[in-house]
Amino acid sequence: MYQKFIYTASLFASSLFFSQIQKVEPAFWWKGMKNPELQILVYGKNIANDQIELSDGVQIKDIQKVENPNYVFVTVNTAEINVPKFNINIKKGKKNISTYTYELKQRQSNSATRESFTSKDVMYLIMPDRFANGDEKNDSNPQLTEKANRSLPGGRHGGDLRGIINNLDYIQNLGATAVWLTPVNEDNEKVYSYHGYAQTDLYKIDARYGTNEEYRELSQKLNKRNMKLVMDYVTNHWGVSHWMIKDLPTKDWIHWFEDGENGFKRSNYKTTTQFDTNASDIDKKIALDGWFDTTMPDINQKNPLVLKYLTQNAIWWIEYAELGGFRVDTYPYNDKEAMAKWAKAITDEYPNFNIVGETWLSTAGHISAWQKNSKTGEAANYNSYLPSVMDFMLYGDLPKALKEKDGWDSGMNRIYNTLSSDFLYPDINNVMVFFENHDTDRWNEIFNEDPKAYQLGLTLLSTVRGIPQIYYGSEVGMRGDKNKGGDADIRRDFPGGWKSDKQNAFNPSSQTPGQKEFYQFTQKLLNWRKGKEVIHTGKTKNFVPQNNVFVYFRYNEKESVMVILNNNETEQTLDLKHFAESLKGFSKGKDIISDKDFSLQNNLAIAAKTSMIIELK
Repeated sequence: MYQKFIYTASLFASSLFFSQIQKVEPAFWWKGMKNPELQILVYGKNIANDQIELSDGVQIKDIQKVENPNYVFVTVNTAEINVPKFNINIKKGKKNISTYTYELKQRQSNSATRESFTSKDVMYLIMPDRFANGDEKNDSNPQLTEKANRSLPGGRHGGDLRGIINNLDYIQNLGATAVWLTPVNEDNEKVYSYHGYAQTDLYKIDARYGTNEEYRELSQKLNKRNMKLVMDYVTNHWGVSHWMIKDLPTKDWIHWFEDGENGFKRSNYKTTTQFDTNASDIDKKIALDGWFDTTMPDINQKNPLVLKYLTQNAIWWIEYAELGGFRVDTYPYNDKEAMAKWAKAITDEYPNFNIVGETWLSTAGHISAWQKNSKTGEAANYNSYLPSVMDFMLYGDLPKALKEKDGWDSGMNRIYNTLSSDFLYPDINNVMVFFENHDTDRWNEIFNEDPKAYQLGLTLLSTVRGIPQIYYGSEVGMRGDKNKGGDADIRRDFPGGWKSDKQNAFNPSSQTPGQKEFYQFTQKLLNWRKGKEVIHTGKTKNFVPQNNVFVYFRYNEKESVMVILNNNETEQTLDLKHFAESLKGFSKGKDIISDKDFSLQNNLAIAAKTSMIIELK
């Protein structure tokens, strides 16, 4: 049945010749990699029926042919190759009928030890199509199906890489130090392609966003600002229009359900089955092998060729685009053993490289099992080798807490209970914390654009352990209701990103009073955080919330910071004697939010729905 996906004569019709090389992936590689083995995919009509030879004495270590004769996988040892270029020759007898010149580039110095995002950073999440249109000429492309239509909420709006490059001053001045873009590789589906998660070419930037060179330019310009570019990597699924999906190398390249329509069966999304020792085989299979959606065939990472392809592609982008990290989509939907090999291969090559997985689960026990060296993972005889995970438990509990009254397990006690599970994580500072992203309701929608709620939420994200992630536009009060307006409503265009926009929120001088209140608070807090090692790596001491007021301290040998979150509708007075163990040796402090100095002798009043971050002196 998989033959329904086989692409026919229309593929590359203009250049289709007998045994001609039509694609080589990766198109080039580098000398000096820790793992010198390179597997080169060579694609062309019936190419497996002819001979493959390499020039300049380069030896083929292995050649693998599969059931589809249009593919050959050639393995070489780059450590044994002493020329910068060599030819891949397709021969019929003694006649050479097609040639591809393969290049081995020199790596940049210190490439292997590149810095990646850590708890020192604040990550700014952008949906490129909705941020800023810097090049109107690429809004549509004759080679790509969906054209620009800004009037269509779920259509292509024209935002691009140039728009992001043009606004790097804004992002830096805001206080963000890392930029995570939702996928920008080619997504050539007929409709609703702007989100990028149904990729159709893993080695090519979507032309409506720009070029591979512009993507690298963005990364390089961020690096010059001591900022980092984080790629949104998708291992679980590709787009149904991906050229390899249309001409599958092997039947088991994807998960195919004979009783499904064109192989499709939807995942049950129950990824808790990954660690449930009592899970039924059928439920686990549907969770992991089921498709995320009808246009997203589920990739089979158990296939060694697939896993090698995904691993090399990830390393290729790190090296080529000088990346500072990965965020990996739908992490628990993948085969976990294969993904452990994937993550380990990358971090073996780049020891400081950080990868954060989208671990959308509701408890710390489940989430922590996915982090490298987890004891909960070890209990299931598993090590993911995944450095970082996303704290979906805190994400789920934070808005509930701020809406609730004080109770045993409600209000700020809910947050305390969440943080009390930190012992489950092997590296608690390498956990991403957030209160919204491109898949969730906007925080400012949940709280009706209330600056007080935003300030409470951002204060917590910016001062607890972990890596804060904020979502573009929330810093100017942007809203969006997923229930009423669908995904498009939580992915609105940033005001001022298009020439025709009547108002420009990128320029602080032209922000509305409401936008300015959100922006100034964000800017002040995030820029303060940049230089605070005590927040990045300091220890934490939590005090059980009293009367819906949560107090915790971040401290190290050099300094101490007291954080207070008052979730009440009325002013509260704190008896500072209760915090004596953390206030010992300190008599006063300065609130970095209000810039006011306070005595810490007896009591401290804190206004309703207010946060304080007090540097102790």
